[in-house]
Amino acid sequence: MGQDILFEFIGTAILILFGAGVCANVSLKKTLGNSAGWVVIAFGWGFAVFVGAFISAPFSGAHLNPAVTIGLAIAGSFKGSIIGYIIAQMLGAILGACIVYLMYKPHFDEEENPNAKLGVFCTGPAIKNWFSNFFSEVVGTFVLVFGILYAAGAEIAGPLPVAILIVAIGMSLGGTTGYAINPARDLGPRIAHFILPIKGKRDSNWGYAWLPVVAPICGGSLAALLYIALAA
Repeated sequence: MGQDILFEFIGTAILILFGAGVCANVSLKKTLGNSAGWVVIAFGWGFAVFVGAFISAPFSGAHLNPAVTIGLAIAGSFKGSIIGYIIAQMLGAILGACIVYLMYKPHFDEEENPNAKLGVFCTGPAIKNWFSNFFSEVVGTFVLVFGILYAAGAEIAGPLPVAILIVAIGMSLGGTTGYAINPARDLGPRIAHFILPIKGKRDSNWGYAWLPVVAPICGGSLAALLYIALAA
């Protein structure tokens, strides 16, 4: 395993540790952060990206997201192993989610709402509408990857602008689907939810699981194609 792939694994695990962690802290019973609300979740995910990225960026470029890896590859900004990065991201996401479960296990045991437990791990639509949900994830990921491509060549390049972008997406665009905007962020923890012995859990909502994988890849790819067209 190359150092770049190792740090994609580590960075993504840290991303999910903090990201799913803030969801657990806000959603589960008897936590000190219970019911803190959407603003805390949006900032928690932004800071999660920041921490995961500044640790992994010097070694892997801190993609932490298959949609970003694919988008950068299409744009010609990434020449590494796409498959290796995606596998590392998925495994890192599963590990991060498992650690969150272990940390919050007493609170998972106390929580009676199986939807709240599932929501710690993965996203779901506020209103189920396949077209609208797909479009929301495409738009959110398009903005993310388009911003990353331009931040890479700007004086503000680094983890901070991407973290701010994540907060902005969460605040402005995230209320429809929970803004997965990252196949690993959604599918990895969803797999963890499926395999972990969570007391009183529901099914892992596999009927929806394809959408936060396919739509972000489409959104990231469209962003890369537009970036290429504008640079031509």
